Amino acid sequence: MSNALSGVRVLEVAAWTFVPAAGAVLADWGADVIKVEHPETGDPQRGLVSMGLIPGGPDAVNYIMEQPNRGKRSIGIDISTDAGREILYELAKTSDVFVTSFLPAVRQRLQIDVEHIRAVNPTIVYARGSGQGPLGEDRERPGYDGSVYWGRGGIANALTPPDSKFPIGGRAAFGDLVGGMAIAGGIAAALLQVARGGEPPVVDVSLLGLAMWQLSPDIVASGLYGGDPMPKFSRNATPNPLVGSYRTSDDRFITLMMLQSDRYWAEFCTCIDRPDMITDERFIDGGARFANREECVRTIDEVFASRTYTEWKERLVGPGADGQRAGGRPHGPGQRLPGPGRPRGRPVLRPGGQPGAVERDTRRPALGAGARPAHRGDPPRAGPRLGRHHRPQGVGRHPLSAMCRAVQDTGGTVACPVVRRA
Repeated sequence: MSNALSGVRVLEVAAWTFVPAAGAVLADWGADVIKVEHPETGDPQRGLVSMGLIPGGPDAVNYIMEQPNRGKRSIGIDISTDAGREILYELAKTSDVFVTSFLPAVRQRLQIDVEHIRAVNPTIVYARGSGQGPLGEDRERPGYDGSVYWGRGGIANALTPPDSKFPIGGRAAFGDLVGGMAIAGGIAAALLQVARGGEPPVVDVSLLGLAMWQLSPDIVASGLYGGDPMPKFSRNATPNPLVGSYRTSDDRFITLMMLQSDRYWAEFCTCIDRPDMITDERFIDGGARFANREECVRTIDEVFASRTYTEWKERLVGPGADGQRAGGRPHGPGQRLPGPGRPRGRPVLRPGGQPGAVERDTRRPALGAGARPAHRGDPPRAGPRLGRHHRPQGVGRHPLSAMCRAVQDTGGTVACPVVRRA
């Protein structure tokens, strides 16, 4: 799918990670994504590198900016001015998609809402990402993934252990990145509708709606039975001992994922050299294992603690082993997935793209059938420097450089794209 959107131009007026992540996915799929930023301040996420939030100090790679902005071009425009908006509208005329994270009142003030962009390009797909959605009394309220998706959306509540005094914290941009995929998928569907002769739709994705979708089993169950009917179990009281993580003798972990416990119980017991557990009345079927689940978990704990991770790997997922027996070892973000067939994605940065930059793999969110996840051609561009691409191709009959000179001649210098060459 690396060229599925080749020839599609996306005009992105957005900041932080949620909506820009959609642009990164579209760029992965082959779209030409032009990121519009303020010519002096840029995307505020660029400033995190100087606030102590990025390891390595001000000269380090701002990975939280690079990840959702890879493969794009950047132009610096002050769209609060008439001259800046003229440049934006010229870009919109030759774009297929306009995507923004700005709230309704700001879009109206800047004259970049649906009616303004459609006035210059009636067939453009208009997409917007928000915290609370486009309807209701909270539509003007801003929201981040940590507050809206993680907090208000209920993700923290669903994942916090019952005995915890505080809600569990989320990882950086956890909901933003998932939401970016949702926006990109909506845009792809909208482009298909237009290609088939349909009306260009408006795509709306909110962090709150995204959280509700991800917790839809909990929400549906609550509607049916009231309250919070999804039970929470401690690890030692899990209803299915064949789902969970077990510590090996070398302090590593094996994660089991066998939802059909009766189907796999006999084979599992054979693999771990405990055939006696197959006919043990305490564990003989799912009902018995549930009734004696704490004892079952304790027994399996003792078994896994008797061998190393490598030894268990050979037994559970070695040559000829049923791939559904085990999920393997839980991995951390700093570890590489082992083996020659490990899934690899596009590198976030070229080596040397910025001071201290290194090539690092991230998985692409979607691959077409037969596609090779390993990127064998030129690596994708790193996130663009602010205003680097001052003259995108195909703008129309008014080259941006000429328009900028006209703005400068009238004294409106801040409306002009700032040219910062690599």
